[in-house]
Amino acid sequence: MDVYRLNRFFNPASGRVLDVAIDHGFFGERSFLDGTENITHAIDVLVDAAPDAIQLTPGQGRLLQQRPGKDKPAFVMRTDIANVYGVPLDEHLYSHHFEDAVERAVRLDAAVVVANLMQLPGRPEIREANIRSIMALKSTSERYGMPLMIEPLVMRDNSENGAYQVDGDVAKIETLVRQAVELGADLIKADFSSNAEDYHRVIEMAGDIPVLVRGGGRTSDRNLLERTRVVLEQGAKGLVYGRNIVQHRDPAGITRALMAMLHEDADVETALSMIDTGEQA
Repeated sequence: MDVYRLNRFFNPASGRVLDVAIDHGFFGERSFLDGTENITHAIDVLVDAAPDAIQLTPGQGRLLQQRPGKDKPAFVMRTDIANVYGVPLDEHLYSHHFEDAVERAVRLDAAVVVANLMQLPGRPEIREANIRSIMALKSTSERYGMPLMIEPLVMRDNSENGAYQVDGDVAKIETLVRQAVELGADLIKADFSSNAEDYHRVIEMAGDIPVLVRGGGRTSDRNLLERTRVVLEQGAKGLVYGRNIVQHRDPAGITRALMAMLHEDADVETALSMIDTGEQA
């Protein structure tokens, strides 16, 4: 895979990556914005904590890229926008990509672009729209040498609580991951399986394409770090965590903890000790 921009995405020593996603404003849901109301401040905190990459939208990428110096995190640019997370859902669902997304990414000096591949029960037209977006993005990304991260998202039926939730069925995840690989993914961003011990099946299905694990909704520090340890041991090449970092009481601490797990093989207890619990001595 001769996509040279990935040399400034993956850590050269460990071959792994932490990409902190703060592109949630694209999806039009207020609850997603907690912790990033002042996005400039959120980026300040993250840059100081030094993750490998920060994932932003075309409209906010400048807030990272205008910073001087060559040691800031790599920029990952979200290329598509959808309205599938609402409660209740809109009557009309959509997913669209910027037609000039890759050109925008080049102008903003992004290292990677990312797009969804969603499987929503009863809504095959959304998956079709995603496939059309990916095919268009792949054609242009190859022309410019821009790595394309595809995000296969398998969702449960929204009848449970009015919104689509992640389906951790590993058979469904690996099937959608395989489709993403067939569409030309340079990177895969996939959800945890319900049983994290099964994640090797997702890794195997992706073949030689690096798999990064999507963090999803908020969970406890211990649960997050324990699941992270399991998937790293099974071959995951990185993490794309958003709300579990930016909505954390100590975003810098959890970032450093995850970086230690990725690049120094820190165990769960060591990583936990790096996070401010907010408790008074």
